[in-house]
Order: sequence, then structure tokens, then C-alpha cells
Amino acid sequence: MAEVGSPPARNTRPRNRRALITAAAAELFHRDGFDQVGMSDIAEAVGVGSSALYRHFAGKQQLLTHVVLDELHPFVEITAEPGDVEDVVARLAATALDHRQLGVLWQRESRRLPEERRDVLRGELREVARGLTGLARAFRPELGDADARFRAWCMFSVLTSPSYHQVQLGRGEFERLLGEMVVIIGTLPPQELAPRPEARPDQLERFSGRASRRRLLLAAATRLFADAGYTKVTTEDVGAAAGIAGPSLYNYFASKQELLSAVITRGNAWLEVELERTLATKADPAEALRALLRSYIRFAFDHGGFIDILVSEVGHLPAAERHRARQTQHSYVAEWVGLLCEARPELDPVRSRILVQAALTAANDMARTGPIRDAVAVLRLGSALMLETPVEG
Repeated sequence: MAEVGSPPARNTRPRNRRALITAAAAELFHRDGFDQVGMSDIAEAVGVGSSALYRHFAGKQQLLTHVVLDELHPFVEITAEPGDVEDVVARLAATALDHRQLGVLWQRESRRLPEERRDVLRGELREVARGLTGLARAFRPELGDADARFRAWCMFSVLTSPSYHQVQLGRGEFERLLGEMVVIIGTLPPQELAPRPEARPDQLERFSGRASRRRLLLAAATRLFADAGYTKVTTEDVGAAAGIAGPSLYNYFASKQELLSAVITRGNAWLEVELERTLATKADPAEALRALLRSYIRFAFDHGGFIDILVSEVGHLPAAERHRARQTQHSYVAEWVGLLCEARPELDPVRSRILVQAALTAANDMARTGPIRDAVAVLRLGSALMLETPVEG
């Protein structure tokens, strides 16, 4: 999406005011999060009074619905039109950068939509997946249904991965790099995918016999924050889910924010330990990258709730803790980027970051919302994205 730019002068009525409103809302929702943005903030960004917004949208939820669907619809249109594969890939890559907010908006903010609007969004996403499944088969006509569907969702993950970072690259090169990753996914050899595993027992059920109260509260909070969102969960909900009387929770955590902080700190600590262990035991950088990706996928599949929270709820931490959590995430990804630069000396940190983020986004999406939960397939695909994507310096 284009920059919102300076708002028009007040007391003017540009004919594209509705588009200006949705553009400003998309930028603010992406940057600050739906819960942190008020209609007055959007009005100020557009240069109008709040009442003018309500002439176009009944409220913030309706505006969010329009924003997400407007960001998604160009993908629906492109994937619905069969055409030359090279042309389709190029158009998808260009659209991904024109609508760079989409990944965060649909993965993080769409939970704020009422259920009936989420159903509309799911329908649009299914249309995109159907079109991308056809694209996967254009690369490999022999693909089975599950394999083609898996590749389709991974293509969409790659295309939306720039939503999760601020890395800048020349427009033509960025489009080409995204397109090359789509081609890598499409041309991988056919694979037999493992059936979706049965749901694992809830953490509380598995650990309740030997877990401390603090661990029970952390497990309950992780599940509830991931399922319902931080703002909709109370400390009483967490205590009840852990089988602990509400007031007793405050013996362990001073507030709901402190509980959220502990959940995020706990998950980040596990990832850092795995990072240190891998760096200490794997001398070859490409081998270390594959080992890191393998452990990350296992963690994401086993602890999808933490990934949900990391994607969606960090913005609810106090400013200093929010900054610290994001710095921790940035430093973690930077270690991957350094390894990839070692493994592929032709890469610079900018291109390496784009490739790493694409692999991590695919892993996150398969763990959270993907139709296929085959860890080996995700490892194979993520490794190819990082280590095999052609890159021009």
C-alpha cells in the first residue's frame, strides 16, 4: 500500500476520502495495533473530524473489516485469473509490497472482528488458497491435493512475510526476491505429507499432577491469551482455568500485564537456550541453520499458543517491556541472519533478513493456521527458502 502521506487540508472533501481513511487505518492498525488506535487517531491522520469518519464507517470494527478485505482482495483477483505463470508470480510479488500490512492485519488483528465478519475473511482466504493451489500445480502438475494445498499456504506466507519487518530493498529487487521464493516453493520435488496428528492433551491436563501453581497459571494464561486475546481475558479466567482461586493468582503475579510478560519471557528464554545449544554444537553455518529451524518448528508446533501471543499480544506490555521483548526477537532473528550470511557469502544482511523472515513466517503460519502440520515438510521448505533462493547482489 502506498504511504498515507500528509493529510488533506481540513474542511476539504477529496473524492477519495474513503480510500484515505482505510489507508490511514491500515497503517495505524499495522503499526500500533487495533486496541491502541482510536477513531480520533485515524481522523487526525486523515485531517478530518471524527464525525466525518462515522459518515463512512459505523465504528472501528467495521473499518477494520474493510481494511483487511481491501488489503486481501487484490490477491483474490490475481489468483482467480489463470494466466502465464511468470506473469502471475510477478503480479503477486508486486501486490505483496503494495499491500505490505496484510500479514499482520489478518494474522494479528482479525481476531478483533465479529464472528460473521471473520467468516467473510475466511471465505476470501480460501479463494486465495484455491488460486495458489492452482499455481502450485502449474509448476508441478503431478502434485497430490495435500502437497499442492500446503505449497499454496506457504506461498501466501512468503508473500505476506514483509509485513513482519521494516527491511527496505530496491523495489525491483524486492519483487524479484519474493517471486523467486514463490518459484522455489512451487518447484520443490513432490512429497508425501504426514497426516495431521491428533490434538495433543492440553498442557494443564498433562502437567497438572506435578506442576507448580505458577506453572499452571502460565500454562492457563498462554492458552487463554492465545485463544481469546489478552484484552478479553481476566485474571479470574486464568485462575479458574488453572483451578486456583482468583485472588491467589496475586501471590504469583502482581497484574495481568505481569502475567503476560512472564509468558513472553518464558517462551523467548526457551528459544535463546536452543540458539546457544545449536551454535555450540554445529560448526557448519548451513547445518546450524537447519538445526535451528528444526528446533524452532518443533517449538512452534508444540507451543502454538506462545507463537500466537508473540505475534498478537506483545503490544499490550508496558512500553519498556514491549521494547525489550521486541529487541529480544530482533536479536534472535539477527543470529539467523548472521549464520545465513556465513553460509552464503554472496548475500548481504538485508537480503538474508528477508529470506530468514520468510522461512520463519511459513513455520509460524503452519503452526498457527496451516492445514498441514508436517514438520519435515516445513523444514524442507524453510531450508530451501534460505539456502536455495537465487539472489542477485
